[in-house]
Amino acid sequence: MLSLFISAFITLFVVIDPPGCAPIYASLTRGVSAQHRRAMALRAVLIAAVILLIFALWGRNLLHVLGIELHSFRIAGGIMLFMIALEMVFERRTQRREDRAQKIIDTPEVEDVSVFPMAMPMIAGPGTITTVMLLMGQADGIQQRAMVLGAIAANLMLMIIALLSASAIMAVLGQKIEAVITRLLGVLLAALAVQFVIDGLKGNFG
Repeated sequence: MLSLFISAFITLFVVIDPPGCAPIYASLTRGVSAQHRRAMALRAVLIAAVILLIFALWGRNLLHVLGIELHSFRIAGGIMLFMIALEMVFERRTQRREDRAQKIIDTPEVEDVSVFPMAMPMIAGPGTITTVMLLMGQADGIQQRAMVLGAIAANLMLMIIALLSASAIMAVLGQKIEAVITRLLGVLLAALAVQFVIDGLKGNFG
């Protein structure tokens, strides 16, 4: 059970990337009062939690309704996560997030960033939703599913901490250290993505 929790936690941590979202949130909320910043951070994580919970509990039923086998979804999800990993290794993911944040900043009428872009797609984006569904699909029994849900909750708690202390994280990490960490996590995510694909291929053709 502990190994499952650790594996799920690390996988979700790499995909959700709380330290990477912190500087983006800091730039999006520059000039906003501390109270409003805290409220938006809590709202963003709460909305993301609801989205992820829905897909964690009923995502498999949705696949069944659409006639999609779980093994096929593992292959597709693994490929998708591998693409995210490549973007992390070559720093394309960070650049895309920064470009999205800049567009929001350049639009004066946008004041509340909790729903977009923070909750969706930065926290509960396609990669995170795919990962949650894959992990829940691999979980066998109530206890294992509870471990996966616990890993989701733990990562969302880290996200709240990261958003609330975004300015401090930027000061401590700096851009160079953050880039190194992102690339290392990208390599780890690539290996996990390949394992998802292998499991899916074994399920379909094994």
